[in-house]
Amino acid sequence: MQAQKLITETSELLFTSCRGTGRAWPEFRMAAGVLCFRVFALSMACLLLAVPLLVAQDPSKLSLEYYSNTCPNVEHVVRTEMECAVRADTRNAALMLRLHFHDCFVQGCDGSVLLDDTATMIGEKQADQNVNSLKGFELVDKIKEKLEAECPGTVSCADLLAIAARDAVVLVGGPYWDVPVGRLDSKKASLDLANSDIPTAQQGLLTLIAKFWQKGLDATDMVALVGSHTIGFARCENFRDRIYGDFEMTSKYNPSSETYLSKLKEVCPLDSGDDNISAMDSHTSAIFDNAYYETLIKGEGLLNSDQEMWSSIAGYSTADTVNKYWADPAAFFKQFSDSMVKMGNITNPAGGEVRKNCRFVNT
Repeated sequence: MQAQKLITETSELLFTSCRGTGRAWPEFRMAAGVLCFRVFALSMACLLLAVPLLVAQDPSKLSLEYYSNTCPNVEHVVRTEMECAVRADTRNAALMLRLHFHDCFVQGCDGSVLLDDTATMIGEKQADQNVNSLKGFELVDKIKEKLEAECPGTVSCADLLAIAARDAVVLVGGPYWDVPVGRLDSKKASLDLANSDIPTAQQGLLTLIAKFWQKGLDATDMVALVGSHTIGFARCENFRDRIYGDFEMTSKYNPSSETYLSKLKEVCPLDSGDDNISAMDSHTSAIFDNAYYETLIKGEGLLNSDQEMWSSIAGYSTADTVNKYWADPAAFFKQFSDSMVKMGNITNPAGGEVRKNCRFVNT
């Protein structure tokens, strides 16, 4: 909680300094730019000192051959179930990818996001960024059931998510990467960490960079991983602030296309329709490609956190990376694959287990 408070206070300080009279970033005077740069540099230094990093674990602890003797068909089992699920509804690809991301950002990649509430523990499913929006648990149950039939008590739920996320991307046209495995499942979940560590749709660039750095992921990883928004949808309550204007603002006020903005307001009224949805990539939402970055360049990112990728702070710009990925889809696919492996290696707690049921710890 102290780390989250520091991130929030730092972000407010930066944006108060940089907003000035409300003019757009390019119009600031040189003195304001120097001030913002100093605030940014100091803020990031403080964050890195104050927030313990969950860094990528020793790669030797994960292996491509981990299940070669104990469950050699693990990838085939997961792939078969994912093929059926994505064939039935392409949105299932986005659901599994999001589950893996939300898992890794809390305590590392340990399957904690899958735990149901119990009499003694409130799980992460009730976190602000998960409740009413994180789905796909029934699909996880189905895959786990198949794995338990194939090789009982062998494949962790955390590994299941990592493999399924990769297959989800491939099945909708995205890149393939080898998934190192050997993770264990946590015996606990953390509602507090889920609320503080998972990036939100309303946050600004500084806050987003800090949250990714906290996990050992840099700005390049961040822009690549956010590219996963090329598939999937967002609920109205997560983009209402962007289209009506109440968020941390580095980028433009709201979608620059009046036509697009009008369509979003039809989907998402000011005072109702929280559960209404809109595609995060309005052009090719069922295909994993680089079209998402074009929406950012046009100022049509659905979420404020999306559009923040096309912005800069004190001369530090992620817009160049957005440009690169839009111009070179191969570069995006390569970096996305590398960043997914890096995220998948985030340290998970010691003393884990292989759950028999992903919703509950073993008894």
